[in-house]
This record gives sequence, structure tokens and C-alpha cells, in this order.
Amino acid sequence: MPTRSSSVQQAKQALGGRLREIRTEAGLTARRLGHLAGWHPSKVSKIEHGTTNPTVQDLRTWCEHCNAPEQISELIASLRAVEGMFIEWRRLERTGLRLAQESVAPLWERTRNFRIYSSFVVPGPVQTGPYITAVLSGIMVRRNLPDDVNEATAVRELRQRVIYEGDHRFAIVLEESVLRSRIGGAETMSGQLGHLLAVSSLPSVSLGIIPATADRSTTWPIESFWMFDDEQVAVELVSGYLTITQPTEVAMYGGVFAEQAAVAVYGAQARALIIAAIAALDA
Repeated sequence: MPTRSSSVQQAKQALGGRLREIRTEAGLTARRLGHLAGWHPSKVSKIEHGTTNPTVQDLRTWCEHCNAPEQISELIASLRAVEGMFIEWRRLERTGLRLAQESVAPLWERTRNFRIYSSFVVPGPVQTGPYITAVLSGIMVRRNLPDDVNEATAVRELRQRVIYEGDHRFAIVLEESVLRSRIGGAETMSGQLGHLLAVSSLPSVSLGIIPATADRSTTWPIESFWMFDDEQVAVELVSGYLTITQPTEVAMYGGVFAEQAAVAVYGAQARALIIAAIAALDA
């Protein structure tokens, strides 16, 4: 799947299409609008085709010359939505990790069905406190962030109440390698794996693990992602946080999750893989 996702490009093209409509309704050619605005001749075309994002001032100028001032507020809202689909970590975490953790709390509260596929780390809802601290400490160092790990850990632990409260359901699929990645050291991992054994018995949690020996000829390991009901997908990339809301692409992730879940093992087989990973910590 593309890094920035076709959702972002489609949203940019939709905004550009709306701007083209406003221009043509005003009876202006692209060249004429560019001349009136004092822009390079290619700028109008690039905005309309979604290859360049307009600025807020560009939208104001566009509407001014097209005699459509009533469109400005709606266009600015559309631009903000496009910009919000992909957020660089340096923007999201510029003041530290705590606010970034708090920002997703409303989404967790309103979601009823979570589908989570992880290929590299135990996901947040089923993490222990020490594991959370180890993960966030690594992020802090890697991204050179202010040290508010303790506060951010407390926020994430508080958010975990959705597993135990309300009508929330968690379908979680992990690659077996997640169990073997020693985040925080052997003691932290032992506690984390023991916690996985405990939460896997909760009625709100379905835990599947894809064995390292599984046939992956048609279902490859991919980037980790979260699905929030059928409304939204979140993908954590190296460079930033991608939010997908385009229905066909959300459905695509739903299909991929079903494929990964079908390769996973559950119940006693999943517990056996966890127990083996715990035993390997002392090997």
C-alpha cells in the first residue's frame, strides 16, 4: 500500500475539482486566473489536479477573483481536512508524548469495534505499564522529544479502561515475532507476555497470533494498522501518522485484516506460542 495512501490524493483532487468548478463558473481560464492572482502560469493547473496543496491565502485569492467569497470558509475546512490526513510526528509530538496520547482518547471512547494488526509491537490496549514506558522511552530518544514519558504512560494506562468498560470489542492479530522482540528487557517482556495470557481470556478481546511457520505465500506481513469500526483506519509510519477515511480504502484494510486473521491461531494454540516466548526469555 502506498505510503501516503490514495485517500490523501483523492481528497486533494476533490478539493482541486471544486476549485476548478468555481473558476469555470466565473468564466475564467486557468491562465487568466493565474494572471489576476500574480501566480506562475502552472500554479492553477497544479492545484486543480491535486499535485500542489493551496494555502489558505491561495483559497482567499482564488475566491476573490472568482467572485465567490461565500465559498471561502467551506474550502478552508476542506483544506484542513486534507492536511489532517497525514500528520508528521514532529508536528503531532512537538510538545512531547502526553498530548499525543490524549488526542486519541475521544476516538477510543466512541469506537465499538477495534481491529488491530501489529507486526512489530504489542498494541496499546493490551500493554503493561513497564512495556508502555519502554516503548515511549524509545520513541522519545529516537525523535529527540521532551521527556514526559511518565505522564504519557499514565494517560495510556488510563485509556486502557475501554477494554473493561462499555461495549467495546477488540480483535487483535499479532505476528509471532512481536512476542520475541525484547522491548524493555527480559523482565518487562515476561510481564507483558503474562499480561497477554490474562487479557486473551477477556470477553471483550479476541487475540490471534500468526505463527512464524505459517504459510505466507499470499498473505504477507505488512505495516501495522488500526481500524476504528468501519469509519477510520490509522497507520503509524516512520515519518508520521496516516488517517484513512475513504470508504473503499477502509474496506480494503478490512479485507486485509480478515486475511491476516485467517492465518492466525487462537485459544490454546495462541497461548502455547506466548508460553514458548516466555520460556525463551530464560534460554
